[in-house]
Order: sequence, then structure tokens, then C-alpha cells
Amino acid sequence: MKTREFKKKLYKQLAVVTKALSNPTRLEILDLIAQGSVPVEYIAEHIDQPVANASQHLQVLKKSGLVETEKRGKYNYYQLAGKQVYDVWNSLRNIGFSRNSEISNLLDDYRSKKQGLKMISRDELLHKMEKKEVYLIDVRPKEEYDLGHIKDAVSLPKMELSKRLEELPEEKEIVAYCRGPLCLMADEAVRYLNQEGFNAVRLDEGFPEWKAVNLPVDE
Repeated sequence: MKTREFKKKLYKQLAVVTKALSNPTRLEILDLIAQGSVPVEYIAEHIDQPVANASQHLQVLKKSGLVETEKRGKYNYYQLAGKQVYDVWNSLRNIGFSRNSEISNLLDDYRSKKQGLKMISRDELLHKMEKKEVYLIDVRPKEEYDLGHIKDAVSLPKMELSKRLEELPEEKEIVAYCRGPLCLMADEAVRYLNQEGFNAVRLDEGFPEWKAVNLPVDE
């Protein structure tokens, strides 16, 4: 094989990966399974797609080497094919934030319309956790919390907030987090808690970002 033909073959194989990352639904799936290993039915429910559609997207991701499966009983569980895949997805997302102003504008516009959402950084949260000044809540579904969560975080799924307000301390700042910077469950939770008179803020990232830098987690 000639050198030029060989190079084309290499780039063609690399394009399989980039093509897999070119679909917004598949990016949403990566964001979801970055939380942990879940079956296709769970993925389909949480990306609002039929199971057949979710399966097709997962097969593209699997063929590209970004996702792998594990058989548990009669179900296949899908997970990222290693930390390197998460790093690629995280880098792609960060490039989008830094180079595509439309992404930041969309989020800023959404949050300004939601009465000025307050944010807290990872470093600020760590400082306040050391001083026991905050009450940390994980507003993802309980299934994802059980797969792994920030150490000392309390599971309080967004859908259960209105029924469990009495559990929240009124004297502390409440920090909510969810799947990552693109996840809006924490935004909605913070807005609701502020309307109910609590001092609530949103962590500007999520569980995968916290775990990726080796900060304390429970799994």
C-alpha cells in the first residue's frame, strides 16, 4: 500500500470517531452515561427517545470505540469506554464553550430569564464544605446517585423537592448539582428553592467533572 493511501485509511478510521461525535443526541447520551453504567431503557427514557432510536445511537458509539457494554442477566449496560473517552467529551464541550459564543449566550439567556441563577465554583464549594457552611444536594435521579456521587451529598431528586423541603436546613446555603454544566435539573431546583425562601446556588459543574479530578466521591 502506498504511503498516501495508507494515510487516507488512517484518517478515514479517525473520521469514524468524529462522525460519532457529530450528533447532538449521541453527545447527550455521552453526558448521561458519564454518570455510570445504565441499560438502554434508562437512556431512552432520559433522552426522550424510543428505545429503538437510543439503541441505534448506542451502536454507532460502540462501533466507534467510545462506548462499551456489559452483560448483566438479560440486559446490556452501557458505559464510557474508559476515562479517556470522558476526557475527549469534556475537551470537546470546553472548546464549544470557549470558541462558540452561541453556547454561552444560550445558557446565559436561559439563566437570566430564570431570575438570575447564582453559581458556585468547585474551589468555592470545597472551601465552604471544609467550614461546614453548605448543605450539598444531588438532584439527579436516585439511580445515578447510587452509581456515584460527591462525598457527603444528599440525594434529593428534583421531582421530590416539593415533598421534602422540611429536610433542608434554613440556616445553611444549599448547593445543588446534577450531571454537568449542560444539565438543567440543578438550575430548576435552585430556582424553586429560592422561590421557597432558601438560599440556594448551583455548582457550575457536575459529578463527572468532580470525579475526573479525583475529588472525594462515594461509589
